[in-house]
Amino acid sequence: MDASTKNDKNSRNPEPDRMEAGNAAALDFIRAIVAEDMKNNKNGGRVATRFPPEPNGYLHIGHAKAICIDFGIAGEFGGACNLRFDDTNPTKEDVEYVESIQEDVHWLGFDWEGRLYFASDYFERLYEYAVKLIRLGKAYVDSLSADEIRDHRGTLTLPGRESPYRNRSAEENLELFKRMRAGEFEDGTHVLRAKIDMASPNLNMRDPTLYRIRRATHHRTGDAWCIYPMYDFAHSLSDSIEGITHSICTLEFEDHRPLYDWFQEVLQVESRSQQIEFARLNLNYTVMSKRKLLELVQKGLVSGWDDPRMPTLCGLRRRGYTPESIRSFCDRIGVAKRDNVVDVALLEHSLREDLNLRAQRAMSVLRPLRLVIDNFPEDRTEEMQAVNNPEDASAGTRILPFSRELFIEQEDFLENPPKKFFRLAPGRTVRLRYAYLVTCTDVVKNDKGEIVEIHCLYDPESLTGDCAGSPKAKATLHWVSAQHSVPAEVRLYDRLFSVENPVDEKEGKDFKAYLNPNSLEIIRSCRIEPGLAKAKAGERFQFERLGYFCVDPDSRPGVLVFNRTVTLRDAWARIVRSGSH
Repeated sequence: MDASTKNDKNSRNPEPDRMEAGNAAALDFIRAIVAEDMKNNKNGGRVATRFPPEPNGYLHIGHAKAICIDFGIAGEFGGACNLRFDDTNPTKEDVEYVESIQEDVHWLGFDWEGRLYFASDYFERLYEYAVKLIRLGKAYVDSLSADEIRDHRGTLTLPGRESPYRNRSAEENLELFKRMRAGEFEDGTHVLRAKIDMASPNLNMRDPTLYRIRRATHHRTGDAWCIYPMYDFAHSLSDSIEGITHSICTLEFEDHRPLYDWFQEVLQVESRSQQIEFARLNLNYTVMSKRKLLELVQKGLVSGWDDPRMPTLCGLRRRGYTPESIRSFCDRIGVAKRDNVVDVALLEHSLREDLNLRAQRAMSVLRPLRLVIDNFPEDRTEEMQAVNNPEDASAGTRILPFSRELFIEQEDFLENPPKKFFRLAPGRTVRLRYAYLVTCTDVVKNDKGEIVEIHCLYDPESLTGDCAGSPKAKATLHWVSAQHSVPAEVRLYDRLFSVENPVDEKEGKDFKAYLNPNSLEIIRSCRIEPGLAKAKAGERFQFERLGYFCVDPDSRPGVLVFNRTVTLRDAWARIVRSGSH
């Protein structure tokens, strides 16, 4: 990983003495295993991990957890982590995904330092391993159809049945396998299967398929191959080829571990790796299945993989998430042995905590209401000094133009306010942030009875450089100058789903039925302080009293587009507690 990641306080990089085996009790269970292996000089004291994504979709927040574990452990124990693409299914893979995955890993703060590999790099060696299994009598060419193979496999309570082709001679299997590679057979006519145990209680050990015929152009090897290895076969042996010491996987691969070990044992590979499983990340109010995410994209229910409502890393990046906040979140949730569901509010808290320290403050009015200060000279503009970040003195200050006509938020004024409404109302005084006290004296309405303008008087002696308030004012409002502010479009993003578990099978509903109809609101009337006019895509700001926002790439000359990254507080928690959602 790069220096910025190593030194970041949010990344999982404890002091060196934490990595000693004697401190194993303080480590999560995976790090404890690695520490013990180092203590016993297993693998010569070497640590090598890998992150092995399939290039068939974009990475999501669940992959971020795996990336932090794979690269983090390698870095902490003085080892190396490879980035290896499991590109064994050419019908679903694309160079677009390969490039996006590399971008996401780098953005998250990790570097494979030139160790970029593909399973396709090993196609010839994997083929040779398959040939060796045939010669050892441990693999055979099966001519059953896919449906027949499934029928023969049995169930969790019934043993499988052996294929009538299981006892073909090694010579016949070698000839058939050679002809499969040469392209003499149609897709689905033959497969290569391991010969293990059709009565095994573990279905993965019931003569699993190793190779299938698939005529499809591969994004790297073109049409050089028409047979492709299955994941379990390629995964285990690619780890061995690369000298991986600790193959860290999610829990769904726990039942595959005996097969992972079987390949390495039977083939007597030089480098043996240990598979260790951990619980994958599950977040409420979202889905983590690439298949389901792809469905949302293909059906136009979101604007793309990088839609800011998506849990993809590119979507989170576009929304304004920082890599530091995601690494901090992964550090907080830790590494578990059993599946659980993490509250998305924890992810949002990690983001708020990070942005509070780094985001520049700014003034923005989403739904403008004109405020006219009648006793302020029409031709005068004052310069108010505003703090860029109260959490970071080095961020300095900026100048805000203050004039006779301002914009405030529509919701900050009520003509007939309830008892606990402390913002502006007729006869009431409020503080304008970094500026004066103003008192409402009049209200202007249009023909429909809608309030379109309010008039105030200001106290020239009340100028303040902070928001400490005044005995005369119980509220401080943000504002922008009507004359100097610039237009902007704001996209208010919310959670994509309206229920905690949109894939709950008990309900019997399609997950798309739970899409939140209010997950996006577009406001085109927003006005922002003039200093933001030159903000660039990706820059993040705290709009005071409104939340954290990020400049979207859709911004165009004259109109900036801001995405709401996260609110200042967890509004959903209040909604759930009140029982109104």
